[in-house]
Amino acid sequence: MRDAYIYDAVRTPRGRGKSSGSLHEIKPIDLVATVLKSLESRNHIETADVGDVILGCVTAVGDQGANIAKTASLYAGWSESVSGVTLNRFCASGLEACNQAFMKIQCGVEELLVAGGVESMSRVGMGSDGGDWFQNPLVNQATGYIPQGISADLIATLEGFSRETLDQYAVRSHQLAARAWQEDAFKPSMIPVLDQNGIEILQRDELIREDASVDSLAGLRPSFLKMGAMGFDATALRVYPEAREINHVHHPGNSSGIVDGAAGVLIGSSEIGKKYQWKPRAKVRSMAWVSTEPTIMLNGPAPAAEKALRMAGLCFDDLDLVEVNEAFAAVVLKFQRATGIDFDKLNVNGGAIAMGHPLGATGAMILSTCLDELERRDKTLGLCTLCVGGGMGVATIIERI
Repeated sequence: MRDAYIYDAVRTPRGRGKSSGSLHEIKPIDLVATVLKSLESRNHIETADVGDVILGCVTAVGDQGANIAKTASLYAGWSESVSGVTLNRFCASGLEACNQAFMKIQCGVEELLVAGGVESMSRVGMGSDGGDWFQNPLVNQATGYIPQGISADLIATLEGFSRETLDQYAVRSHQLAARAWQEDAFKPSMIPVLDQNGIEILQRDELIREDASVDSLAGLRPSFLKMGAMGFDATALRVYPEAREINHVHHPGNSSGIVDGAAGVLIGSSEIGKKYQWKPRAKVRSMAWVSTEPTIMLNGPAPAAEKALRMAGLCFDDLDLVEVNEAFAAVVLKFQRATGIDFDKLNVNGGAIAMGHPLGATGAMILSTCLDELERRDKTLGLCTLCVGGGMGVATIIERI
């Protein structure tokens, strides 16, 4: 197979996912168009050379419906020859889009692709697309479904993570994200969002709290206590009776924030790079997909990472940086405990607890963050991974060039 290269990566800032958020007035198609136009102008692309736009979007209805990947490319003024596809692998959709692009290049069926994702959570709420897994009690019972927040609380219960431990990790995320912004760590990939008049409305992630502390988080109430009492705790305990009772320790401060945002990665072959005289920034070393027990749901990152490392002939000690999506604090702490990865390599610029988790875009965002930081530190190997609904995990290893 051919090597697949990353030539560029961009993302918007993440805006608060409420009607009061800075990006609420911006439709998701405009967020995607902003990403596409930025990639075009930064790299002087003849858009007819792009074979496909592959976007992750978890809730592809309403403003995000009608195959937003294709409609956004037309809206951005790209060649009509550019095809587009929108996909959903829950929280890993953005990374899944990139992985599918990598595979198309490796197989030789495409020369140049854009992959990434979008989610405007202030405009299209989670669960708006329905689905029996969430909404049908018979399917709930047959599949052992519980909401992800209760899954996170179940992990914390089984692993013995106290609320204070989770809050300490959350504070770390805010502190590292604030420091990263101060040091311009996100600058290579960050593109501002403009309104219809060309006025800049957001150029920085909106959720970061530089003053976050364990004391300030202590007053927040558990988010999933009432859900658990509705019967979901009973489902969790039926599958994991050793837990005895669920310790509800996750709340808005140690869980990922609801936000709006979009991201795009320019992926191509060596031949297309020669045509444009681009210097590759990185190449993909391996990709992996797993699925684990679906009730606890969020344990996929470690086995996905282990599989990706095996496929690349690497071990955890070989990695210079690791990005694990901060869906909930317990997810990252469980990953660290399972793998032994050093905290000095793990989410070194904070994560979704501080900056938010725009579901369909996050995977592509952490890929660009990882690449930017490898370049900043003059390091080589990075791994990106996310937990995924239904027990899945996705991981990708890149090698900086």
